[in-house]
Amino acid sequence: MGNRAGGRRTGPKCIAIVGPFSSGKSTLFEAILARTGAIARQNPIASGNTVSDHSPEAREHAMSVEATFATVEFMGDTLTFVDCPGSIEFAFEAEPVLAACDLAVVVAEPDEKKIPALQLIMRRLDELGIPRILFLNKVDKATAGVREALKTLQPASSVPLLLRQIPLRKDGVVIGSIDLALERAYIYREYAASEVADIPGDDKAREIEARFSMLETLADHDDALMEQLLEEIEPPRDAVFDDLVADLREGRVTPVLIGTAEKGNGVLRLLKAIRHDAPDVEPTRRRLGVADDESVTLVQVMKTIHTSHGGKLSVSRVLAGQLSDGAELFLPNGEAAKVSGLYRMFGKDQTKIADAATGDTVALGKLESVRTGAPLTSAKGGREFLIELVPPKPVYAFALRPKERKDDVKLSAAVQRLAEEDPSLSLAHNQDSAETVLSGHGEMHLRVVRERLEGRNQIAVEGHAPAVPYRETIRKGTQQRGRHKKQSGGHGQFGDVVIEIRPLPRGSGFEFTDTISGGVVPKQYIPSVETGVRDYLKCGPLGFPVVDIAVNLSDGSYHTVDSSDMAFQMAARLAMKEGMAACSPVLLEPIMEVEIFTPSEATARIIAIIPQRRGQILGYDARSGWPGWDVVRATMPQAEMGDLIIELRSATSGVGNYIASFSHMAELTGRLADVVMNAAGKAA
Repeated sequence: MGNRAGGRRTGPKCIAIVGPFSSGKSTLFEAILARTGAIARQNPIASGNTVSDHSPEAREHAMSVEATFATVEFMGDTLTFVDCPGSIEFAFEAEPVLAACDLAVVVAEPDEKKIPALQLIMRRLDELGIPRILFLNKVDKATAGVREALKTLQPASSVPLLLRQIPLRKDGVVIGSIDLALERAYIYREYAASEVADIPGDDKAREIEARFSMLETLADHDDALMEQLLEEIEPPRDAVFDDLVADLREGRVTPVLIGTAEKGNGVLRLLKAIRHDAPDVEPTRRRLGVADDESVTLVQVMKTIHTSHGGKLSVSRVLAGQLSDGAELFLPNGEAAKVSGLYRMFGKDQTKIADAATGDTVALGKLESVRTGAPLTSAKGGREFLIELVPPKPVYAFALRPKERKDDVKLSAAVQRLAEEDPSLSLAHNQDSAETVLSGHGEMHLRVVRERLEGRNQIAVEGHAPAVPYRETIRKGTQQRGRHKKQSGGHGQFGDVVIEIRPLPRGSGFEFTDTISGGVVPKQYIPSVETGVRDYLKCGPLGFPVVDIAVNLSDGSYHTVDSSDMAFQMAARLAMKEGMAACSPVLLEPIMEVEIFTPSEATARIIAIIPQRRGQILGYDARSGWPGWDVVRATMPQAEMGDLIIELRSATSGVGNYIASFSHMAELTGRLADVVMNAAGKAA
């Protein structure tokens, strides 16, 4: 910054803009585009005319629902910014983006309510080893001082939040900032570059104190600077900047810059910090385990987009080598793919280019077999994946079907395209209920999917809660004869069986035996009896599959001419139908074991929710490695969990989550059982 190598060009950089929901990420993204001259003026989010939230779904809900890319030129350098959604429901969008980025700009507010959401983001950046700058947004609305705000936010960061600027106030209103590294004041001008000024005399003492605090933190990793501070020697400005750059790139500190994105304040300072302090692609490449070999082209796919006219685009970072339109690249499985179009991204728009260099972020056209997260290389045979994309467990689902049967095939293809764009979506076919179930990470997540199906793909769909896999079993046993006899000219049908039915311990499944003696039922017909029994168990007297039951074939009779496989199957089904009614059938419901992750301040609210959903609390404890978080363990009927995530998110300021696994089947009786059986009867 300032007089530091102002004309120095660096390689193309890629910067992710992340932060909690409604912190101002898209506003900052728009402000950056305006300040770099990429757009004529900064549009407010409410205008519905921003570069970032360009999709109908984003504008409808006034929130980012997908990662948006824009490449700009700033002071002779190429910078690609990626606006990532802030809602936890769309957080997986950032995973493949962050892997290939050089730096993250974390947008935060001086609001303690946002700390858990900020902690989720900062922790993930720690895990990925990505350097970050924190942009403290909306400082004009802060009720407390900036340093007090940082003390509040510090628990969200595993490394020190290093204040590089302090606000300049007049009559209690923030009118600018003081840069602690440059020791210079900047007076804000709305939507324009700040005016450089001397530090006012009344603020000098405050600046000296804040600067010393910054230098003390830097000295933790610089012995020479520590000695200078102890001896009260003013360190050289260039050395201070060198320490700031080194500590940022090594992840030892998170520098904090301040501003108000809505007014374009502090944006130019942020851009200059990014230009000078952010690493180029080389450290990113090493972080991904890639050797510095410029002779081989290597590309990392960050996002897949299906455009209405241009087909499939794979937005990618060129990690090494050169790339041109028409180039042949190889997938991890060795399959070859030819680039058909090379584009620079700017929101929903693309500009065709002839080639791209190391560090560039570009879109590759019509690579049909390429998926998000894949590495592409010019080396034959391909190379292994650089990252592992593991979507979080789904927490919300609905059964999906087209309103018009003729759209079945069209719907399947549309969902497949959406899943390519959003790998966190999962689609499965439930054999028991014959439902197609779409799963995701919250009610808004799947609402956006449905809107895309209906808007972008023109498919009217219906959705409802997926069927709960109820089962039934018996409480006592019985013996029952079943005889199937039919004569209608020629060969008749005859099968006669005696079966013993008894309950098995929970979780045992089904057991079939025979104790036939004397050949009263010939051996060749015994498998037919088992087939008939199994066929009946698909739908018992209560209307659900039967489990935890044992059936023994003990007696029967046959006819040498009229007996057949089918006759004994029918006899077995008759015996089961008549016998099961006498065995005190009872409904079973699946019980899930649930781990709920919540900020500690919301734990009491979560504990109150569980019994309201017929759950049983097993215990709760501090979440290991997560200061300020708890994990609550409970069991809960699956039938009560369909919209659980909505209530959890409401109780935790949008950050609560859970994972669930099947625990056991439990009896369901009384009014609730009647409701379930009546509903099943109507559906049948």
